[in-house]
Amino acid sequence: MSDLSNPKRATSLIDRWFLAHPATVNETYFQHMRFAFGFAFWLVTAGLAALVHAIFPALCETTASRILRKLMDRMEARH
Repeated sequence: MSDLSNPKRATSLIDRWFLAHPATVNETYFQHMRFAFGFAFWLVTAGLAALVHAIFPALCETTASRILRKLMDRMEARH
């Protein structure tokens, strides 16, 4: 029998994997997912801007650093 056949064990796993961390920042699972997806989007955007800048130094001179600064501000405002 698997661990998931025990309802109490399954609830514990769900809580630990999906609910415990969002609760530490006073968010539901879906609120935390939305924040994390938004954060990931801007990290990818900053990375792409840095790649463009690496090839064409005159382009995106401050884009990546500006995005990262805004993300840090958002992260610090949460805690």
